[in-house]
Amino acid sequence: VVKEYERAVVFRLGRILSKKAKGPGLVLILPCTDTFIKVDLRTVTCKIPPQEILTKDAVTTQVDGVLYYKIHSAVSAVANVTDVHSATFLLAQTTLRNVLGTQSLAQLLSAREEIAHSIQTILDSATGQWGIKVTRVEIKDVRIPVAMQRAMAAEAEAAREARAKVVAAEGEMNASKALKQASMVLAESPAGLQLRYLQTLTTLAAENNSTIVFPLPINMLESLRQKNRGG
Repeated sequence: VVKEYERAVVFRLGRILSKKAKGPGLVLILPCTDTFIKVDLRTVTCKIPPQEILTKDAVTTQVDGVLYYKIHSAVSAVANVTDVHSATFLLAQTTLRNVLGTQSLAQLLSAREEIAHSIQTILDSATGQWGIKVTRVEIKDVRIPVAMQRAMAAEAEAAREARAKVVAAEGEMNASKALKQASMVLAESPAGLQLRYLQTLTTLAAENNSTIVFPLPINMLESLRQKNRGG
């Protein structure tokens, strides 16, 4: 009896019977002349252990991943390879090392999905003759040395400080342009300048501080300036 998720490859006198796997259900075999091997067709989860990799920009990293695959041809899995699961596991390790060795550290950290897809494509093309279908590859973790982490943190902090200085300089420039426009507007309207003066006094008076403000009307200053000119 072959279960729903299994297939049986039947050998009769050393030859695969009808070149096709049997099942599921009841399978009849002849004693003494027939032998069979059951193959599980369910998806297999394979954890790739951490691999020490030298990236394209000469940075040593440790990368591990997860591989998902299943057998789609039971006859090929039995007839074409001795141990299909071990072969797929070892091929996944070597392919991970080869592919990641051609990438820089920045690409490895930012383009995990694209790299995982390329690894899946390579594995799928290589294991097709074994009756294996690679359904998914995931890069689980990327570990870099502590010294490199500190260097990357210092670089990121310097970049943020540089951006902050640029933003502050742009703000000062915009503020100076706005003050210039405001001074031009106030110069055209003396009454507006006096109203602005009174508004500033109101703002200062609302604060709880020890500053003493002596309001002096602007028109008095203007009259004094005219008298000085006349004198």
